[in-house]
Amino acid sequence: MTEAEVIEKFERENITLASFPKRFFAYIIDEVLVSFLFVMIYIGSIKESQNVEETINMINGLVLYIMILKVIYQTFFVWMYGATLGKIFMKIKVISINDLENPLLIYALNRSTVRIISESIFYLGFIWAFMNPKRESWHDKAGRTLVVDAF
Repeated sequence: MTEAEVIEKFERENITLASFPKRFFAYIIDEVLVSFLFVMIYIGSIKESQNVEETINMINGLVLYIMILKVIYQTFFVWMYGATLGKIFMKIKVISINDLENPLLIYALNRSTVRIISESIFYLGFIWAFMNPKRESWHDKAGRTLVVDAF
């Protein structure tokens, strides 16, 4: 779908793109929630650590699990509800550019995976959204989605 077609569809449906501050605060909320969930899962291992260095080494060994947890969280909520808990709180939603509905599971998974890659490369995919008229980050492009105001 071309940019002009997307704009026309959004105008026809009275849809507005989510602002950067809303997306940023939704991101922060989601990061805090996933971090809290991670701590709850591994609280026993964290308590067994003898010192800060041991705790840091243990957490570094679990980075892959943190990434998997983030992908599962993002994929599930975007697929089922069109929004993560942070996005729901900020009243924004992820929609498919094809049908303006929640993304299909494969697109939500693709979006979540590319989001982790983007975070790992100094958030370049997020910065990309600042230069894009549709505010699309790399993970939005990969998932064929846009983030819009939900209400």
